[in-house]
Amino acid sequence: MTTAPAWTLECSACVPIRTRAADGLPGVCKSCGAPYLVRYATVPGGGAATKALLRERPWTMWRYREWLPLAPGESPVTLGEGGTPLLAAPRLGARYGFDGLWIKEEGINPTGSFKARGLAAAVTRAVLAGARQFVVPTAGNAGVALAAYATRAGVQARVYAPATTPQPILTQIRAFGGDLVLLDGHIGDCGKAARAFAAETGAVDVSTLREPYRIEGKKTLGLELAEQLDWTLPDAIVYPTGGGTGLIGMWKAFQELRDSGWVNDTLPRMYSVQATGCAPVIRAFETGADRCTPWPDPRTVAAGLRVPAPLGDRLMLRALRESGGGAVAVSDEALTAAALELQTVEGVDAAPEGGAALAGAVALLQRGTIKPAERVVVFNTGAGWLYRA
Repeated sequence: MTTAPAWTLECSACVPIRTRAADGLPGVCKSCGAPYLVRYATVPGGGAATKALLRERPWTMWRYREWLPLAPGESPVTLGEGGTPLLAAPRLGARYGFDGLWIKEEGINPTGSFKARGLAAAVTRAVLAGARQFVVPTAGNAGVALAAYATRAGVQARVYAPATTPQPILTQIRAFGGDLVLLDGHIGDCGKAARAFAAETGAVDVSTLREPYRIEGKKTLGLELAEQLDWTLPDAIVYPTGGGTGLIGMWKAFQELRDSGWVNDTLPRMYSVQATGCAPVIRAFETGADRCTPWPDPRTVAAGLRVPAPLGDRLMLRALRESGGGAVAVSDEALTAAALELQTVEGVDAAPEGGAALAGAVALLQRGTIKPAERVVVFNTGAGWLYRA
C-alpha cells in the first residue's frame, strides 16, 4: 500500500486559486494554461529534528527530501546532483568594490549545469507515475540533463534544439543517448515541435514550467545556499534568467524556509540578468508589466538566455517585485568578458550565463542598487567547456 502524496498542485494564475491532486502526469492548468506550483500539506522541513538529520546525509540535493515531492519509501532518479560549492570571490570583489562577493558554482553538477537539479526531480516524479518517454525543447543544457536522467531511469528522451546550439552541448546530448532533432530558429520553435511530439506520442513534456516538478528541483539551490551560509541568507542574489525556474524555485524556497522557522533573516533581493539581445523580463519589469511581450529576433551568445517568451514570466516578475529586487540587461561583450574574468581571476570555468550574472552584479553595484557592504551571490549556472568547440 502506497502513501498518498503529501502535496497538491496549485495554479499560479487562476483567481480564485484552482488546485488539483498530485497524481498522474500533470502538465499546466487546463483552465488557463499557467504553470502549477507544488503546495505541501504541512510546512516543509519537519522542524528541528529533521534539520539535525542533515548532518548524517550525503551532500546532494536529496538531503532535503522532506522539502521535495518524494513520498516515504520512494527513491529518486539521481546521479548525485547538487551539493555544489559556494565560493568566495575576493579578487573580483576587490576589483569591483564588493566587500562580500560569492559564486554559486553549478558547473560541477553531473551534466555540467544547474539543469541537473530540475530534470532529476521531474524525471523522478514522472517515472514514478509510469512515464516511459520524455521530450524537451532546449537551448542546450536542459537537453543534456534530460538525456542523462532518462538513460539513468531506463526510459527514452527526445530533444529538440536550435541548430545554433554549441557543438559540445549537442555532442553531450547524443553521448547520453538522447534522440536529438535540430531545428532552424530558437527555443520557442523547438517548444512547438516538442508539444506536437508529446501530443502525437504521449511523451511527457518536461519543458520549463510545463510540469510542476522542475521548480522543486531548482528550489534546492536556495535550500543549499542557506545551509552553506549557516542558515542565514545573502542580501542580494544575481541570477542569469532564461526560462526562470531557478529564480522562481529559489524564491519559493526562501519563503518556505521563513515559514518553517529555519531562517529568520530578511529574504534576499532577487535580480534577473538577461542579454541585451533577448531581454523580455527586463523590459516587462522596467515598464511595470505583469507579463512579458515576446522578444523579436532573440540574439545572444549565452544560449540559455535566448528565451524570447518565457512561460514563467508572471512568476519571475512577481519574485523580483516581492523581493524588492530588479532586473538588468548586459551586452554580449560584457558577459563574455566577465566569464573570462571568472575563469582567469577566480578559477571558475564559467558559462556565458555565469558571465552575465557577474556583469549584471557589477552594473547593479555601479548604479548604487547593490551596496558595497552587502553580501552578494552570483550564479554560474553551467560549465564553460560546454560552450567551447
